[in-house]
Amino acid sequence: QVQLVESGGGLVQAGGSLRLSCAASGRTLSNYAMGWFRQAPGKEREFAARINRSGTTYYADSVKGRFTISRDNAKNTVYLQMNSLKPEDTAIYYCAADAAYKRSYDAEDYDYWGQGTQVTVSS
Repeated sequence: QVQLVESGGGLVQAGGSLRLSCAASGRTLSNYAMGWFRQAPGKEREFAARINRSGTTYYADSVKGRFTISRDNAKNTVYLQMNSLKPEDTAIYYCAADAAYKRSYDAEDYDYWGQGTQVTVSS
């Protein structure tokens, strides 16, 4: 069992930056691929970024070039650096752990989830 706790959300103006953190406990994070998803009001949860065990990263087109996912296995923590934020980035952001080795952008394939952190970008 893995417990995930996100932090770092908040209110920021358009063009600003935030760094989200996802701290894990219970098991070593290096055993999992990690993802960040987001859910805006009235919309389905969508994939934002993924980092494999090897450190290979993948991004949704909507965030590519602006967001960076990284992991610090020694700290058992995953990060999402978000730059050049836009009002359409407003959502609850969730981190998730995937025990499988097959790459997936589908939320249903992830095994453990945090409670989410709110990001609000004002125009």
